[in-house]
Amino acid sequence: MASLFSRLFKSGDSPSAKPAPPGLDGKLVELENQAEEASQGLRGTPLNTAGDLCQRAGDRPRALRYYGRAIDAFLEDDQPEAARGVARKIIRIHPEAVRTLCTLTWLDLGSSHMADALVHLDEYVAAAAKAGRQSIAAGQVLEMARTVVEPAFLEAAADGLSTLGAEESADTVREWAGREGGSQEATTNPVELLARCLGAAVGSNARRNAEGAAA
Repeated sequence: MASLFSRLFKSGDSPSAKPAPPGLDGKLVELENQAEEASQGLRGTPLNTAGDLCQRAGDRPRALRYYGRAIDAFLEDDQPEAARGVARKIIRIHPEAVRTLCTLTWLDLGSSHMADALVHLDEYVAAAAKAGRQSIAAGQVLEMARTVVEPAFLEAAADGLSTLGAEESADTVREWAGREGGSQEATTNPVELLARCLGAAVGSNARRNAEGAAA
């Protein structure tokens, strides 16, 4: 299975691993096999469990990789809430995981978790600015603002764009915030919103993986 997150966490991106306890590798192989043999909708669960085992064993790099693969599987199986839950685990372990914060914000928006979207948007902007990825993040935030109608999110997106140095885009989003219905491309249809946000989450990470960017 092709993994959008397979290169998210390399050796220099996350805490050093402790030696694997006896039996862990065998359990991971078993879970890998379960993931391969699982029917659609269930493929992410063994990978999520593998991440949990690695995290409890103190092997954070492997935990992050398994969690990333679980997100891929859940997204491919159209289970955004499950993907969202695993993404939150990654953020607890690695709070400055820029790409995961982007994905998480998109998934929050798609599921209409607006309060969470506002929190994760702020964290995404801060992490992207710290990592020197202002340009990529500004493009993502602008697309988020183009998609939704909620004035509170649009105002926060405009502030985030200013923080990222994208003042022209920030001015555009402020215009959308003052207009009923937001941008001309925004949607209030929950099915369309979920589809667009899910596609954006998958697509943005696929492009950045192809560019070889770190987490």
